[in-house]
Amino acid sequence: MGLMDTVRSIFGVSAETDATRKADPEDLFGMSTAYMTMEADLGYENAGKAALCFSSVDSTDFSDTVDEVKSILEAGESDTGTTFDTHSDDHGYSWVVLDDTDPEDLLTTIHFAADTFIEQGYGSRLLAAVFAFDKSGTDHAYWIYSFRRGAYYPFVPEGDHERDNQAEFKLQSVLDGELDIEADEQYWYPLWPDRPGGYPWE
Repeated sequence: MGLMDTVRSIFGVSAETDATRKADPEDLFGMSTAYMTMEADLGYENAGKAALCFSSVDSTDFSDTVDEVKSILEAGESDTGTTFDTHSDDHGYSWVVLDDTDPEDLLTTIHFAADTFIEQGYGSRLLAAVFAFDKSGTDHAYWIYSFRRGAYYPFVPEGDHERDNQAEFKLQSVLDGELDIEADEQYWYPLWPDRPGGYPWE
């Protein structure tokens, strides 16, 4: 699993304490047009992957909610072709990872999953929705929606635990207004992949 350093504890606790607006799963739909802008204006293509990260709680009711999410995803798989996998990482966080070449299917499915957690009273357990993009087939970029901050921010890893800040600011400038972007850069937390070129949830 990707190395998160200490940012995930901050990602969950400090971000919630300092939140300036309530997260709204409808915010996710801003990504619908952002997919087109990323490709047309910036040369980033849909990587065919998205993920929902959440913190678990040891209760039967929460386990039932996770099972409900899985059932919804399984039911939708035949309609959309969106496949999924679920697992927990070494830091105690859980992931629902989606695969689909159609960005609209990815977006709709991740919204359904997030909305189910919220409807069942577990919206506070949601940490992030992560949308992956590729350039030249190997260079990944991400738009991360922080449920604790109610905003998106860009993340572009480069090499071994380095960030391409220039690329991130470029994404911010082009998508500002199309997405609700986190204004405070201290909350642009990295979700490092375990290996260069990998994905954060691997």
